[in-house]
Amino acid sequence: MSVRVALADDQALVRAGLRALLKAQQVEVVFEADDGADLLAKLETQPVDVVLSDIRMPGMDGIEALIKLRERGDRTPVLLLTTFDDSD
Repeated sequence: MSVRVALADDQALVRAGLRALLKAQQVEVVFEADDGADLLAKLETQPVDVVLSDIRMPGMDGIEALIKLRERGDRTPVLLLTTFDDSD
């Protein structure tokens, strides 16, 4: 039985890279979302074991999506990640 993951990131290239890395570890990516609202909508019909989400996304960001997920009683574990252009 593999771990079922949802990926949320506004950059398709980042999602593709994460998907490839996870696939190499036999992790199943159930779906991808390009913002927090899309993530929440898809989670209603496609449950997963873990959500891997970017923090900074246009529209609903990863932190707001996590808050709304918890408000509706969903306790799916969420890993948040992000990148910054500033090297400091």
